[in-house]
This record gives sequence, structure tokens and C-alpha cells, in this order.
Amino acid sequence: MNQYPNMVIELGSNTDCRSSVASNQILSQNRAKASADYIKKRISKPERISGVGYGETKLIVDCPCEGTVVSDCSEELHAKNRRTEFIITKMN
Repeated sequence: MNQYPNMVIELGSNTDCRSSVASNQILSQNRAKASADYIKKRISKPERISGVGYGETKLIVDCPCEGTVVSDCSEELHAKNRRTEFIITKMN
């Protein structure tokens, strides 16, 4: 980011569907904040990076497990849903 001083990035953190929707939202927001804070300490213009928690709203692998539904997905498939994506929102 120091090489591209006008680039703005959003860190979008996601969870798998295990645990409650509310708990996953909090977990993903905490992950996003921790990731953004880590990077902010290492770049010029730290206001160019932000973190957003998406919880389980953006699953990339369909492994349903809400309520009484028990997922038969492997741990590897659930792991694909637990991620933080770096999204360039502005680049000049």
C-alpha cells in the first residue's frame, strides 16, 4: 500500500455458518478490525484501509447449517467460507 498511496482497500471478513448468525457477525467484525489495525500500523495514510464483517452472509461454498440443520460438509469446505478478502475500492 505504501507503493500505491492513493489505493483504498476494504478488508471483508467472513465466517462459516456454524454458530449463531449474531455470533458470526461479531466474530467477523472483530477479525476485520484486527486485520485492518495490523495493516494500519504498517502503512502511510492508515485511513485508506477499513474492515467490514460480513458474518455468514457471503458463503462461497454452500454448506447450510442454521438452526436444526446439521451440515454434512467437510472441515475443508467450511474453511473456504472463513476468509478475509482484500477489496480495492479506489485506485488512482
